[in-house]
Amino acid sequence: MEIARKIGVDRRSVRRWKASILKDGPEAIRSKPLPGRPPRLDWQKKRKLEAILLRGAGRSGFVTDLWTCPRVVQVIEKAFGVRYHVDHIGRILHALGWSPQKPQRRAVERDEAAIQTWVKIDWPRVKKTPLA
Repeated sequence: MEIARKIGVDRRSVRRWKASILKDGPEAIRSKPLPGRPPRLDWQKKRKLEAILLRGAGRSGFVTDLWTCPRVVQVIEKAFGVRYHVDHIGRILHALGWSPQKPQRRAVERDEAAIQTWVKIDWPRVKKTPLA
């Protein structure tokens, strides 16, 4: 069953497809739309949502640049006139390849240059085992 090997399926699937074609014609193996409610945001609108999110929450009128699910609900409603429950936003973001992340909390007074100097100079000096 060379066809099965070439398309990466089990040979029994190819036999089943062949039997369906012989019995009901080529339409028998065409893909069929999934049943259920159509999505309220199609892929084009989801891509537009992603562009809005990439610009940052500050550009969408929020005080901080942190995206939260309630904020995304507001943006979707404002941009597309569609209302989602907060609990469903994670699925939409996951479909776009986004993942939840916790923001890093850092002091405003943090001095990155001083930290790097300490790591390179002072840390090896106070570390118990010297670097090789």
